[in-house]
Amino acid sequence: MEREDGIGEGGGLRKVARVVLLDPDDRILLLHGHQPDDPSDDWWFTPGGGLEGDETREQAAIRELAEETGITQVELGPVLWRRRCSFPFAGRRWDQDEWYYLGRTTQTATAPTALTELERRSVAGARWWTCRELTQAHETVYPTRLAGLLRRLLDEGPPAAPLTLDAEIV
Repeated sequence: MEREDGIGEGGGLRKVARVVLLDPDDRILLLHGHQPDDPSDDWWFTPGGGLEGDETREQAAIRELAEETGITQVELGPVLWRRRCSFPFAGRRWDQDEWYYLGRTTQTATAPTALTELERRSVAGARWWTCRELTQAHETVYPTRLAGLLRRLLDEGPPAAPLTLDAEIV
């Protein structure tokens, strides 16, 4: 079970499921986040979040996607990447073990349906990005090599086994 401070029960890594959601034009959906008290400290990231109760990572991925974007028509594919990260957010340090699932959808309209109070204060919207736009972006995007990872995914398809990405400590 997840605690409010971003640490998994027992003080370990927070288990997180994220979705690399692609539309029929191979655009990826990213959320625009920022520090709750400083909208100028911003970045883009994939939908997803921590596991709740005894749900699986797949269940968490589907639930988080629906809550954060309103998208419920999704074909969830394999785990593409795994990453450990640690970052300051909302006055706390978050230590996470993230699994990134491939998702496909034809539903491109977004409208959050169940944001937490913290998410309401720190998520400024969503945007579909082409691979080219992502490659040329000057904004901060997590994971940091997402443009190259997306290009490889689109060129080669999903990896035979999940790739372990470099740990990111911010």
